[in-house]
Amino acid sequence: MGEVYNASNLKVLHGLLPVRERPGMYIGSTDTVGLHHLVWEIVDNAVDEANEGYGKNIYVTIHDDGSLEVVDQGRGIPYDYNAKEKLSGFQIVYQTLHGGGKFDEGNYSHAGGLHGVGAAVTNALSVWMEVHSYKDGRDHFGRFEKGGSKFLGLKDLGETTKRGTSVRFLPDKEIFEDTTWNFDRIAAHLDDSACLTKGVTFHLKDERSGRSQDYYYEKGLLEYYSRRTVNKVTLCQPIHIEGKSDDKIKVETVFGFIKDNYDEKIISFANGVRTSDGGYHVTGFKKAVTACFNSYASSHNLIKKNDSLDGDCLREGLVCILSTWIPEHLLQFEGQTKGKLGTKEALASVDSIIEDKLSYYLEEHSKETEAIVQKTINEMRIRAKTEEDKRKERELLKSKINSFTLSDKLTPCSTKDYLNNELFIVEGDSAGGAAKKGRDPKHQAILPLRGKPKNTTEVDDEKTLLGNKEIATLIYTIGAGFDDDFKIKDIHYGKVIIMTDADDDGSHIQSLLLTFFYNHMKPLIDNGHVYIACPPLYRVYNTKKEIYCYDDNDLKVAKDEIGKGYKINRYKGLGEMNYTQLAKTTMAKDKRRLIQVKITDDDECSDKISLFLGKDSDRRKEWVENNIDFVVRDAFTKEVSNEEE
Repeated sequence: MGEVYNASNLKVLHGLLPVRERPGMYIGSTDTVGLHHLVWEIVDNAVDEANEGYGKNIYVTIHDDGSLEVVDQGRGIPYDYNAKEKLSGFQIVYQTLHGGGKFDEGNYSHAGGLHGVGAAVTNALSVWMEVHSYKDGRDHFGRFEKGGSKFLGLKDLGETTKRGTSVRFLPDKEIFEDTTWNFDRIAAHLDDSACLTKGVTFHLKDERSGRSQDYYYEKGLLEYYSRRTVNKVTLCQPIHIEGKSDDKIKVETVFGFIKDNYDEKIISFANGVRTSDGGYHVTGFKKAVTACFNSYASSHNLIKKNDSLDGDCLREGLVCILSTWIPEHLLQFEGQTKGKLGTKEALASVDSIIEDKLSYYLEEHSKETEAIVQKTINEMRIRAKTEEDKRKERELLKSKINSFTLSDKLTPCSTKDYLNNELFIVEGDSAGGAAKKGRDPKHQAILPLRGKPKNTTEVDDEKTLLGNKEIATLIYTIGAGFDDDFKIKDIHYGKVIIMTDADDDGSHIQSLLLTFFYNHMKPLIDNGHVYIACPPLYRVYNTKKEIYCYDDNDLKVAKDEIGKGYKINRYKGLGEMNYTQLAKTTMAKDKRRLIQVKITDDDECSDKISLFLGKDSDRRKEWVENNIDFVVRDAFTKEVSNEEE
C-alpha cells in the first residue's frame, strides 16, 4: 500500500513563489520568448499611462550589466500606505499577484497590462528590481531582491521635477535558458507599440553596442499597413475604418488585398497587446467583411441569386491591421501571455462598426470591389476542382521532380527509419566529401550544394522553382512536395540540417535555404525539422590535448586550460577539417551542437525576409543606415602568439 495521503501532504505557495515554481503558466516559456515577455509586461504598463494622456515619451534601455530599464512619463506608482491591505503601493504593484489599479475604470479606461499580474511576474523572475516613482514632486525608491520575496523598504530620495515611473530589473539565470536581450526583438515590439499609440515616441537604447532607435507614428495604423504592403501590387487603396460601439469599444482597422497572393494575414491587437492567436475581434472582422462583399456581389448581379462568396476564398491575399480598445470591465484575455482576446462583446462591436462603414466604401469604389469579387470567384472555381484533377496535377508534378538524376549528388542513408534519419545539406564538394566519410551511413544522408540556391523570396510559379537544379534536388530529396502539395507525413528525414562555412558565403547560403523552406515548405520549420549545424571555429592543441572552440570566449578558456605551448587551427571552412574532425565536432549526435530553427513571430519573419531578400533595395538601404553601426573599433589590433594558421 502507498503512503497516507491527507491534508498534511498539501502545499500552498505564498507570495510570488507560484510564479517561480511554474513560470510557463505566466509567461508561456523560459526561452528567449518568455524572457522578453518580462519587458512587454512593463512596457504595457507604460503604454497604458500614455493612452490615458500622461506623457509623450517612453524610454527603454538595455544596460551593460544585463539589466533592462523602462521609464515612462505617467502618474507615477502610488508609494503611500494602503491601510486595508497593510502594504505600500510599491508592494501591492510589484510584490502581489492580482494587485494594482486596473480593476477600477476610474484609473484606466483601456488597459493592456491586465489584472495586476505582469509587473509582479517580472519581479518574481528577476534577481533584483529597482523602482523609482516620480510623483507629487518627490522621488520615491524601492528595491526588491531574491525573486521579489525581499523588499528593502521605501526611500524618499528628495525633490524632483520628473514625473512617471522607472523600472529596472535583472532577469534570473536560474529561471531562463539565456538572459541575453535581443535588440531587434525589442525594437520590433516598440515599433508595434508606437504604431498603436499615435503621438508617443518610444526611445530604445542599447549600452552594450551603442545602438539606439526612436519610433514615432503620426498616422498610426495607416503607416503600419504601408510597411506591411511595401513593394506589393494591391487591388485597392487601403481601407481605413474607425468607430466606437455603444459599449465603448473602440475599433480601428486598415486593410486591403494583394494581387496574385493567396495568404491571409490579419495582425490583431487588443488594448495595444498583439493577439497572435486572434479572438472575438478577429471573428467579428471576418464576419463583417464576408457579409459586405456578399451583399455587394448579390445586389450588383456578380453572383447568382442563391450563391454566396466563400469567406476563406475572399480573404486570400488579405492584409489587415485590426486594433480594438476595450473598457477594463469587459477586457478578457485567454492566458496571461494575452495571445487571444476572450471578450465576446468585441465580436458584435467590430462586426457592426465595420459592416456599417464598409458597405458605403464598396459602393463608392465599385471598380476595386469588383476586382476583389472576381478574384474570389476565380479562387472558388479552382477549389471546386475534382479530386481526379488534383490527383493528375500531383502525378504530373511528381514526374517532373523525378526526372532529375541525383546519383552524383545525394549520398543516401541505408535505412528508411525516416524520423531518425538526417539530411545534411553541405556547402561544396570538399566538405561534402569529408561529410560522406565521417557520417553515420545508417541514418545520415549527405547532399552537397554546387553553388548557391535560388532566392525564392518572390518566386511563386512551379516552372521557375523546378528550373533551379539545387531547389529541385532539395524537393525530391526531402520527398514531401512543396507549396500546397507539401505533406509533412511524407518527409524522408526527421532532421534537415544546414551545414555551411562560418563566413559570409555560408551565411548567405543559410539565408537562401531558410527562405526557401519558409516560402515553400513552411510546415517543415513549424514542426521542428530544420536545424543549423555549428562547426567549431578553432582547434587549440598541444602534443597531449586538443579543445574545439565555437566562439572567441571558448578560445580564451581553451588557451588558459592548455597553457603554454599551445597551437591554434582557425577553421575558415568545413573543408579545412578532415573527416574525423568534422564527424566528432559537427555530425556525431553525442558531441555536436545544433540550432533548431523556430518562428516566434510569423509576421516579423515574413517582413524581414521581404526586407533583406526582396527587390526593394531602397528600403533595405534605409534599414541598414538606421540599424547598423559601421564604426570600426580596434581594427588593427592583433594578438601576438604562437598561433598556427
